[in-house]
Amino acid sequence: MSALRVFIGWDSREDIAYQVCRHSLERHSSIPLEIIPVRQNDLRMQGHYWRSPDPLSSTEFSFTRFLTPFLSDFDGWSVFVDCDFLFRGDIAGILDYRDESKALMCVKHDYVPPEKTKMDGQIQTQYPRKNWSSFMLINCGHAQVRQLTPELVNTASGLFLHRFNWLTDDVIGALPMTWNYLEGWHTKADCDDPRAVHFTRGGPWFADYRDVEYGDEWIDVSKSVLPESIGRLKSTGIDMVSSKTLPKEAASRTTIY
Repeated sequence: MSALRVFIGWDSREDIAYQVCRHSLERHSSIPLEIIPVRQNDLRMQGHYWRSPDPLSSTEFSFTRFLTPFLSDFDGWSVFVDCDFLFRGDIAGILDYRDESKALMCVKHDYVPPEKTKMDGQIQTQYPRKNWSSFMLINCGHAQVRQLTPELVNTASGLFLHRFNWLTDDVIGALPMTWNYLEGWHTKADCDDPRAVHFTRGGPWFADYRDVEYGDEWIDVSKSVLPESIGRLKSTGIDMVSSKTLPKEAASRTTIY
């Protein structure tokens, strides 16, 4: 079978999170993967992204995630996932939920975070369908998905994009919670063995979130990712991997790497 395209949001403050997310995907996958980091600076240089910085954006990929169908040539199925995920199961299982009548599939959380801030002091904004766009299985050739041109992604409001106002409700399919388990919101009573854990409040690479649920598993994976760059825990959190990048052949696509 052809490789499953997986786009991972990349943020310059969280390169280690990207590395761990990628590694956890690869270590569990039974199918070939084409993993592409979504780097805002690269997209700007290529002329695909030009909108001004948004003060409400907590990551560099808040908007660029919606370029996933365009970067997939509006063809086939692609996954987008935030970098602050830890995969504990085989991503191949997501393919069982493909439905050609749907524009995308996601976990339909009813998430109302009690915290006012997250991660490294970023404002915790609240809005309907929050976190739905953090993990998406996208039918890139679907007629409604084809609306996500660079022009729309660069001009539409954040709420319009993240609330999926560019879609009709009937084409938004549902995934089970196991594919986007929100640490700090969900509990083992909701899902006792999630395949994908989302450290949406902040993960162990931030000092204040070292002891979160599944944080020990994230740390274990981090030790096998560029171990010479991880170092010891400091008062500011786990040493961040520097701007050192993976070999180009590991990125596989030069269009956005």
